[in-house]
Amino acid sequence: MSTPALLDIFRSSGALLEGHFKLTSGLHSNTYFQCAKVLQYPEYLTEICKNIIEAFNGLDIDTVISPAVGGIVVGTEVGRQLGVKTIFAERKEGNMVLRRGFTISPDEKVLVVEDVITTGGSVAEVIEVVQGAGARVAGVGSVVDRSNGTVTLAEKQFSLLTLEVKNYEPDSCPLCAAKIPLDAPGSRSLRNS
Repeated sequence: MSTPALLDIFRSSGALLEGHFKLTSGLHSNTYFQCAKVLQYPEYLTEICKNIIEAFNGLDIDTVISPAVGGIVVGTEVGRQLGVKTIFAERKEGNMVLRRGFTISPDEKVLVVEDVITTGGSVAEVIEVVQGAGARVAGVGSVVDRSNGTVTLAEKQFSLLTLEVKNYEPDSCPLCAAKIPLDAPGSRSLRNS
């Protein structure tokens, strides 16, 4: 799937937003990728996840894990297509943990799957959960990498769409200075649930 084709899918599904956004990382940006709006369509979900899986051909993956909430849909479909156990980590008191009876055994090879990577903070926390269980991270796959490949989280890493999108620290954001209303569509607000 080419970058222009994927960007067309994001635009046509209303998933590529422009304005002033507070990202899950806390940074601000004029561009927001709302992957859920693309992934709600089975034909896009299936094709996107097929492309992610192809990047990890030949790896013996036992489990797919995603950070909640954004990565759950793409992680579940990757796991379904691979035919392996699929779980997610979620925040409890601000920290990524396994809940709901999910477990990882030390002998498991785990693929971490996310929808959008900006700083990689949530994925790094999930990697800590995997390694804390004694398991091995087989790789990291994502739909969008907003860092243009500058965020390295694993030896084997793949993103279907890799591009540089402007991000700003909140205290030096030109969008804030221009008094453009701020929207916070991300899921970090769920961290204390």
